Amino acid sequence: MEHTYEELSTMTVAQLRKIAKETDHEAVRGYSTMHKEHLLPAVCQALGIDDHAHHEAVGINKTRIKQKIRELKVKRDAALEAHDHAKLKETRREIRSLKRKIRKAILTGTH
Repeated sequence: MEHTYEELSTMTVAQLRKIAKETDHEAVRGYSTMHKEHLLPAVCQALGIDDHAHHEAVGINKTRIKQKIRELKVKRDAALEAHDHAKLKETRREIRSLKRKIRKAILTGTH
């Protein structure tokens, strides 16, 4: 049976222990005495699931924005070396703006 992190995180400790009981893995040894905050990562490790939530950026091209941020970081470093404070400020603001755009798309599902 396939599980996701989101599904596992909503389960009760009893349900997680049942899954751990069915799994023969070193990470879930002692599952009967574990609390949820220790049991959840152990079960995720035993099942080979990333033990964190993945966020979807809806309505934007996250890859293109991150590429633009990397390009801007190169410009920022060049402006820093050249002591061009105006260009530095402009570049930092643009990086911040793009990062906020990504965060907004992840949290609200809009851009």
